[in-house]
Amino acid sequence: MDLSNRTVLIVGGTSGIGRELARRFAAAGSTVAVGGRSPEALSELAGEGFGTISIDVTDSASVASARDAVLARYPELDTVVTMPGIMLLEDLRDPAHFEAAATTIDTNLVGTIRVIDAFTPHLVRRGAGTFITVTSGIAFLPFPPMPTYAASKAAVHAYSEALRAQLDGTGVSVVELVPPAVATAGQEKVNPHALPLDDFATEVVQLLSEDPTPREILVKAALMHRWAERDGTYDDLVAQRSQALAMLPSREG
Repeated sequence: MDLSNRTVLIVGGTSGIGRELARRFAAAGSTVAVGGRSPEALSELAGEGFGTISIDVTDSASVASARDAVLARYPELDTVVTMPGIMLLEDLRDPAHFEAAATTIDTNLVGTIRVIDAFTPHLVRRGAGTFITVTSGIAFLPFPPMPTYAASKAAVHAYSEALRAQLDGTGVSVVELVPPAVATAGQEKVNPHALPLDDFATEVVQLLSEDPTPREILVKAALMHRWAERDGTYDDLVAQRSQALAMLPSREG
């Protein structure tokens, strides 16, 4: 994928990985707009020269309004990165976890579908373009304290595969980005061994720039997660990661 001269929308890009990807696309010569909910973050991004769009992926009317605003301002839009994601701890022994589970699915999975549905007709009409979905290494190697996060990202992986198959022949490609633990504000608290954001973004840009573009963008640190079952390490790794259940408030002490 040539990262220059593209017109890119990054939904969920107001912080962390999304914000850094916005900067990398812009540095490569692309026009970049960022969508999100935080007025403060959007204002900061506007100050950096990015286009900004207010969007709440859990609200269909907000998504439709954002789509109309984006396409009015950027009629040549050819790349949509959809990465809404919230990570919530859940203790499955407590039925009160359900609210967190429902919120996670509505944001991470259904939110992704809402965004894809909003922009598919435009990209298909163009006859060329790219969706970049964002899953997680946790989609392939669950982190037990965050069960619905893992499930939602596994679902986005399966959805991405089906979307790619259905869009075959339209000129619209589907690329799945599979981050491992990356040292953003949230991950630093959970995993002190998380990959530095700058290193991650550099490797992602290198992989995205390959010709042909890989269907899955797997930095080296994500390979352990993606291929755990194939490599026969899955059970041992899940057992290791299950030790983190001690971080749940109800299981402390």
